[in-house]
Amino acid sequence: MKWYLAKLVFRIICGEGNHTAQFDEQLRLLYAENEMHAFQKARILGDSEEDSFLNNDKKPVHWKFIDVSEIHHLSELIDGTEIYSCIREEDNADEYVKITNKRANYLHERCLENTFEMS
Repeated sequence: MKWYLAKLVFRIICGEGNHTAQFDEQLRLLYAENEMHAFQKARILGDSEEDSFLNNDKKPVHWKFIDVSEIHHLSELIDGTEIYSCIREEDNADEYVKITNKRANYLHERCLENTFEMS
């Protein structure tokens, strides 16, 4: 058995779907015999997590599983091992750095709050 990282893609449709298309890309860790087994497990997982519900405005929301778009074998699970990388091109580098730092600060504050709540 080996570890794999799978990317599952879902489409989010609100109401009649008259809005900019939204997709949720999820990275999932899977333990499987081989790549095909990991792919099949990922598809089963995606199918099982399709959902429909009413949002706060009482409009229907549908999470439709599209498919598995990537499978990556992870040779080892070692502390600090890179499991995902994405190179992005941004028109405004300063804004991207600012947003990244803002998210990191928020995450740090949340972690600190959770640490103190557990104490």
